Order: sequence, then structure tokens, then C-alpha cells
Amino acid sequence: MRNSMEPPTHRSRKGEVPEKHPQAALTKSFTGFSRFTSSIGIRKICFRGKTLWKVILFRIKIKTMDNTMENNYSQVDLIREVFHYQSRFEGSTMVFKIDYPVIEEPGFPGLVKDLALLAKTGFKVVIVPGAKENIDVVLKQHDIESTYTPADDVPVRITTAQTISYVEMAAFNSASRFMTFLSGSRVDALIGNFVRARGLGVINGIDTEHTGTVDKIYTDSLTKVLNLGTIPILPCIGWSPSGKPYNVPSDEIALSVSKALGAIKLFIITAKDGMNVTRLTPQETEKLINSNSTLFQRELKLALKASQAGVHRIHIIDGREEGAVIKELYSNLGVGTMIYTDEYDSIRAFHSRDLPDVLRLMEPLMQKGLLIRRSAEQIQEKKNDYSVLEIDGSVRACGALHDWGENQGEIAAVATDPGYTDHGLGKKIVGSLIEKAKKAKLKRVFVLTTQSQDWFESLGFKDSNIESLPQQKRKVYDQARNSKVFGLEL
Repeated sequence: MRNSMEPPTHRSRKGEVPEKHPQAALTKSFTGFSRFTSSIGIRKICFRGKTLWKVILFRIKIKTMDNTMENNYSQVDLIREVFHYQSRFEGSTMVFKIDYPVIEEPGFPGLVKDLALLAKTGFKVVIVPGAKENIDVVLKQHDIESTYTPADDVPVRITTAQTISYVEMAAFNSASRFMTFLSGSRVDALIGNFVRARGLGVINGIDTEHTGTVDKIYTDSLTKVLNLGTIPILPCIGWSPSGKPYNVPSDEIALSVSKALGAIKLFIITAKDGMNVTRLTPQETEKLINSNSTLFQRELKLALKASQAGVHRIHIIDGREEGAVIKELYSNLGVGTMIYTDEYDSIRAFHSRDLPDVLRLMEPLMQKGLLIRRSAEQIQEKKNDYSVLEIDGSVRACGALHDWGENQGEIAAVATDPGYTDHGLGKKIVGSLIEKAKKAKLKRVFVLTTQSQDWFESLGFKDSNIESLPQQKRKVYDQARNSKVFGLEL
């Protein structure tokens, strides 16, 4: 999502003016966006009366500072993705479970500002702050040592009548820090008693006293608050019908409120480095948990439970990264790990509406001579030969299988989005075309390539010759182009 940009230079001596500066780049980027919107007759883009251009401007600002993605996308691609996700998820409920160590980070005010921005642009935001580490600190300050007992293989803090008031103090302190920065962003927020709890009782012969579990989420009250555009904040405290307070794990509250409200997304925001995996199915998540090979056991277990409870997408992200929530939400690639139960990527037949996207993918390769030049009319004429790979509703790769007779098919026009170079989309689309050839009872597929022979060899294709091609293909073979022939027996 980033365009190439020289690193900024700053003043080194009095009177010197830097040639490049991040703010100058940001101004230039926003000027380009303004011209783009003006050219299509849009002066101000609004969703529910709130300006979306602030989100796009923020994404452009992130782009100027993040060199790891600069070369992959144009500003127009960025704008398309923002519009795509805004229109898809606007008005939906998203729950943000935020671990307490994130609150102590210098970037915490920026994170809260991003959540406020989402609320302003039409999302229903629910915040569940973690407080474990803050509770530890408060209890230690009062010379109180915490004791734990296992419950469902998870250590549970025993909260006594002596300690519950301190636990409440720490929990509401954590919640109020969100309130402070949300107020600075002029977004209404409310810390409320939205959780009805009951005591865990006696576990392993130990009375857990004021340690509780979720009995009910007051969804009617939460819905009313959300419909007013207010952000509810749920501390790790629940109350019995008689008003008795219980210490309830914030992970459990986040899970319960996500399920009760039918949240489309649950964000688990940590202060840990990323997992180096961009997406997982629930089945893959369970395998990873059982392997005990990750430091994200707690987060993955929460994500798996959420997916089983009906939450379609759970995102685990590093809250210390600048703009992590915005980048994860408003882009296909994201910056964290997504556990998803709905269809994220799929390969399907080409439709006429895909033509602009297919041409967009192929054009850079045609300009470089890696693909032969194809017009829109030529693609439409052979549209039944083409397949596309979608990621979250956006076409990111394409390819074609042309039947030349003699039980042979040509795999051609393979192109992928440059922003997804490391995601194996080319291998997926070629694999799909091979399966298509098998279903068509073809005996052999071949490719003609000028510069990708090593890649096709890695997929199992063997060096071949022009004489191996079907007669109809040999008649139109471009001798001047002198493409190499690689074949694969099916």
C-alpha cells in the first residue's frame, strides 16, 4: 500500500530548508486525493454525516511513514480499499479487547483516537479493557498477594471480600483512561454495568468468593447506547441481581458481548510482536494451539471460542504499532493475524464485471513484455477461459486455460497483484487451472514464457519444445518472441 519515497532530511544548520519532509509528502498525497475526488464530482465523502476523508488521510499518512509497503500500491488502490471496507462493514458492531500493557504504551492515545475515528464513521465500537496487570500493581501496593486456582485449565484469581474493592479500583481506573482520551476526541463514551455475573463458587475445595463468570449481557441497554453513537466501555466487573460485585475475566466479557451483540469482528489487541502468520481458519487455529508452539495461546484460545460462537472474523494485532487498527481494518493484507470463518479468498470463473480488474493486473506485465498484449475485446471473446482469485471481494489474481485441441490446454495470462507477491496467489491460480484442465479430460497443459521458467519448473512443469505443441498453437506461435515451452502431463 505504499509508494516509494526518499527518506526525509531535516535541518542540520540554521537557515537550511530540508528538501524532503514527511509533512510535505503528506500534503502532496492529500492533494492528489483531493484532485481524484474532484475529478469524479465528490467534494466531501460522508457516511452517516461523518467524513470518511479523515480515515483516508490517516492511511496516507501511515503510508508515508511505512517503507515496508511503499512500493506495492498506488494511492488509488488505497482509496479503493478504504471505500470497499467502509461500505461493507459500516453500521456493524466490533468489539475491541485491549490488554492492559497496551494502555501503558506511548502510542495508547493514538490507538484510542483511531477507535474514536471508527465510531465517527459509522461503526459500533465496544471496548473491553484488560486490567490484570493493573490489579497486580494495586494489590501489591496494599501488600496483598494474589492466589490462583485452576478452572478449565486456566488459572483464576481468587478475589476475596478484602480484595474486591481494590480490584474494582484497578478495573475502573483502566476503563477511565479510555474515557479520558475518547473525551479528547469528542466522542461520547459510557462505563456501565452491562454485565450480570454470578459467582464461580467452590473450585477444587477453595471458595472463590468474589470471583465470577458472565451470567448475562444486557444487550438491550448496550444496543441503545450504541445506537446513540456512544462507545460503551465494559470493565472486568460484573454484578449479581442483588448488586454483589464479581471480578470477571475481561477475555470472557469480550467473548460474551461479541456473541450477545452478534459482533462481526473481535479485535484482540496485545503488546506482543506479531505471529508472522496473516490468517488462519478455526481448524488451523486449533492445530496451532494443540502444538504448544506459540506464545499466543491465550489469544488463540479466545479467538477459537469466538469463531465457534459465531464471530466471523477475529483479529490479533500488536497495539503498539502506529495505526494498527486502521491498517488491519481497511486493507486486504492487514498487519496482524485474522482467524476467519467466512470466505476470505476464493477462485471463481471470470465475469464481465471483472474486466477492469483483470486489465489492471495484466497491464504492468504487458508493458514489460512478460505477457502478450491482450485487448478488452480479446479477453471478453475468451471470457469462459478465464478465472480470477478474489480476496475479500477484490480481484487479486487471474489466469486462463485455452483449449487448443489434441487434449492439450495452455495456461496463460497469469497475473497477480504486486501487493500480494509473497502470498502464493500465482501458485493458487495455476493450481486451479490445472484442476480445471483435469476436469475437462485434458492430458497435458503447457505454458509459453520468456522470463518465468524457473517458477514454472518449481510447479512441476518440464522443459519442452515447439514440436510438442498442438498444431493450431504452432501455427500462431510468435517466432520473434521466442517463448520457451514448458509442459505438464496430467
